[in-house]
Formats: sequence, structure tokens, C-alpha cells
Amino acid sequence: MTAVAKIEQLIEPTLSAMGYLLVRVRLQGGQRPVLQIMAERDSGGAAHDGGFTIEDCTEISRAVSAILDVEDPIKEAYNLEVSSPGLDRPLVKPVDFERFKGFVARIELGALHQGRKRFRGRLLGLEGAAGVMLEDEEAGKDGQVQRWVLPHADIASAKLVLTDELLRHGASLKAALAETGAAAGTETAIA
Repeated sequence: MTAVAKIEQLIEPTLSAMGYLLVRVRLQGGQRPVLQIMAERDSGGAAHDGGFTIEDCTEISRAVSAILDVEDPIKEAYNLEVSSPGLDRPLVKPVDFERFKGFVARIELGALHQGRKRFRGRLLGLEGAAGVMLEDEEAGKDGQVQRWVLPHADIASAKLVLTDELLRHGASLKAALAETGAAAGTETAIA
């Protein structure tokens, strides 16, 4: 088991109990490695939770630090970085591709698929357990819009593309959150 997989296994139950979803764990090398924990509030499957505060990062950082200090999966000194995924978030788990259906994504495969590795288009969700459906934004040479079913196992990286539509969606969530926060007398920062 890799260090990243071990860390995911160690911290995911705690984050879930705290009301957060673990988006991604990355360990980037260097003289002093950086352990990046990306998390978000559990929105019950809705696209974007609408807010993530500095206090959320602090709460997660303290909980994760306590777990990692006891379990010690990384033997050398490292820096811990906790962040939200942001609007143009990475798409990591199969459920992400269904959750963000309708938004534009950029996907890069680790192996060629029909002569290509890079794809950009509107997410159409999942096809079965192993395929991500994507519709090209532009028509091909024959004038037809292409649809792709990309093997999830071959995806090296995927993320939402920052578009006007995604910005409008984020702004509407921010407005709704501000309205509910104002009613409750609280302030919330949108990441």
C-alpha cells in the first residue's frame, strides 16, 4: 500500500464523521515534502457545497495532524496543506463525474483512447461502473458532435474547466449561502 493510500484510509473516516468529504490526497516530493489534503463539506451529492472556510481548513488540519502524529505514515518531516477543491476542482472518484454532469471538464488519459490522450467536453455522467461519458464541445470534420466513453481506470487527471456557466453556478451558490448565513448571523468565505 502506498503512503497516499494509507493516509486516505487513515483520515477518511474521521473527515466523514466531521461532515467532510475527502477529495484528494497528494504527497509531493522535494527537500521537505508537502502533503496536500483536499476536502469539502459533504453536500449530500449536490454539485458544490457553496462554501469552505478557513475554520474548516483549521479543523481538518488539527484532526489530520493528530491522526498522522500517532500513525506516522510519513517517516520524514513534511508540510501539511489543507485546501478546498475550488470551483475548477479535480474530478477523482467515479461519483464526481456523475455529480458534475453538465459541466465542462478536461480529462487526460494515461493511455491512448481512439488515438487521443486529451479530451475536453461536457460531462454526461457515467456509463456503467467503468466509463465516463463526455461530449466534445466542437463538431468533428463530419459536422457531428462526438461522444466519448473514457475508461475511468485510464484517467490520469481530470478537472472541471472554469467557464462562465461554472462561475454563474458558483455565484448562485454563494448568494444562497450568504442569504442563509445572514439569516443565521454568520459569515462564510467561498473557496
